[in-house]
Amino acid sequence: MNHTSETDDHLEEEITMTETPAEIAADEGLMQSQFVVEMDRQMRAIDPYGEFDKLSTAEILEPFILTKEKRQAIPLVGDPDETVVARIKAFYNAISAMIESECGLMAVPLVHLSHEGFGRVVITVGKLVVLDRSLRDVHRFGFPSLSKMKDEADKVLSVALELIGAHSKVAGL
Repeated sequence: MNHTSETDDHLEEEITMTETPAEIAADEGLMQSQFVVEMDRQMRAIDPYGEFDKLSTAEILEPFILTKEKRQAIPLVGDPDETVVARIKAFYNAISAMIESECGLMAVPLVHLSHEGFGRVVITVGKLVVLDRSLRDVHRFGFPSLSKMKDEADKVLSVALELIGAHSKVAGL
């Protein structure tokens, strides 16, 4: 089953305000959600020099937020740099960790990207593929708001858990 990306749909939504770290942190319930806590863990895990130690969760997650103005500043064609690729991997690693915590089975993410910013993300649980998503224009990877990012992760998580429930024998292999 191929789950195509809805990333392009939510990236093009009209956003009139830019979201600062203070505005991101204003929603206390969102900042305490399992997804945001896991994203914070994943981003801190890829910080080899401790640069994120002095930053708040909102400041760490701020690069994931691409408002309309920020998106317009990024060229349409470009190659992803290492930090963007690391953010993409952190996003899908966080989803995998949430799948593991919900169902108790190991979820393995595979992110394969070309130097041009095209590729694929596959998350497997046992022998079951719970996510198969094509990626394109990853140099523009981001979400209009933190709540939109959480909503996207929740959608992926619910589909994955539904597949695991329906095919538990395959997921357990």
